[in-house]
Amino acid sequence: MVEQADDAPLLFWAEGPAVSVPEAVEPSGWKGSPWGSGGGGKREPGAAAAALGGTGGRLPEPDTEQVEEDQILAVFVVTFDPRTGNMVEWCLPQDIDLEGVEFKSMASGSHKIQSDFIYFRKGLCFGLACFANMPVESELERGARMKSVGILSPSYTLLYRYMHFLENQVRHQLEMPGHYSHLEAFYDDKKGVLPAGKGTPCSQQPVHWLPSIHRYMYPEMKITHPAGCMSQFIKFFGEQILTLWKFALLRKRILIFSPPPVGVVCYRVYCCCCLANVSLPGIGGTVPESKPFFYVNVADIEMLETEVSYVACTTEKIFEEKWDLYDVYVDNQNVKTHHEHLQPLLKINSADKEKYRRLNDQRQMLMYSQEVDGDCSSCEEDLFILYFMEQNNRIFQTLMEVSASQDKTLTADHARGMGLDPQGDRSFLMDLLEVYGIDVMLVIDNPCCT
Repeated sequence: MVEQADDAPLLFWAEGPAVSVPEAVEPSGWKGSPWGSGGGGKREPGAAAAALGGTGGRLPEPDTEQVEEDQILAVFVVTFDPRTGNMVEWCLPQDIDLEGVEFKSMASGSHKIQSDFIYFRKGLCFGLACFANMPVESELERGARMKSVGILSPSYTLLYRYMHFLENQVRHQLEMPGHYSHLEAFYDDKKGVLPAGKGTPCSQQPVHWLPSIHRYMYPEMKITHPAGCMSQFIKFFGEQILTLWKFALLRKRILIFSPPPVGVVCYRVYCCCCLANVSLPGIGGTVPESKPFFYVNVADIEMLETEVSYVACTTEKIFEEKWDLYDVYVDNQNVKTHHEHLQPLLKINSADKEKYRRLNDQRQMLMYSQEVDGDCSSCEEDLFILYFMEQNNRIFQTLMEVSASQDKTLTADHARGMGLDPQGDRSFLMDLLEVYGIDVMLVIDNPCCT
């Protein structure tokens, strides 16, 4: 298989039914609809196929009714002015509230890189912006012109359709500032409105987050990523993905720090959310959903103070000092927490090592079948999502069975049957029972007391 670098360009798309690969657009003009029609298209070999589960080892195909329609709520251009800083230079519609978008779409530290892409949240909306930095011979611009072109939508799962268009348009804006005709035509073609009763598009109101722990449907999981995105996630964190898995399942506030570029880090946010899926009915109905906030900055501090569960990333180191905003802080590959009761979860135990070994064994078997047998019916993304979903299902199935039994006693044998270490995962199990409100009695001795 061809490996992709961590900063690989988005050449392969996660496609499902009724999704087409966006066509590249030349700045000088285009034919037809350059931003993609949303019609059916072929499946790329490495993209996340509609995956695993059931008898065939594949996730259920989505109902046609589940396919989302294009709803672009806004399109905008952000520029960096050497005198005044980041500012929205143009947008449609003109009366939309874009406060803070000038910082969300141009991450702190972006002046050090040539290009990037950023997923973010704005009220009810999710955004995608493409950033580019071009050297210019201008004292007024201090030798560099920096812009971002972005869009807002009610759902992040559709934004990938327009990545190529946005990449092209930000280059166009750098080379020909002030020419917005392509963006105007795009908005006229794709503009949408929120359903009645949702309020203004970007007001602070409850959001239905995707993916959801209690209803697993493949289209909700989908976000654009290069082929091998989750493979890169596994290689980057190694055995520590089991630590992240536990924190994600416990619905902790997870903040990932990384210097720019931030695009690949947004994918790590998505991968973290994928760790916590459960397909069993009745599980997680009273638990906060795993919220992918993607990129956040200091302007989001007030909003983050009210959140009880999220996964986000930032390029601003000052967040590390603000302990009240997060439970878990990930600095590059260093996962840490300031909560004493969560410290035991940082230690990799024997069961974690075994799960990681089995995950890699399954990946190797998949790669072998793809290369030798030519079987491309499944991919690594599918395997990754299903592996953790099945692990989660096994845990909750056991806990629910014990909860329904007469003595409600959870033993060391139960823990081993769930793929957990009776001693090393004792605190994880206790937290899990509390978070999900499962009524069982844990009779595994505390290793500190034996």
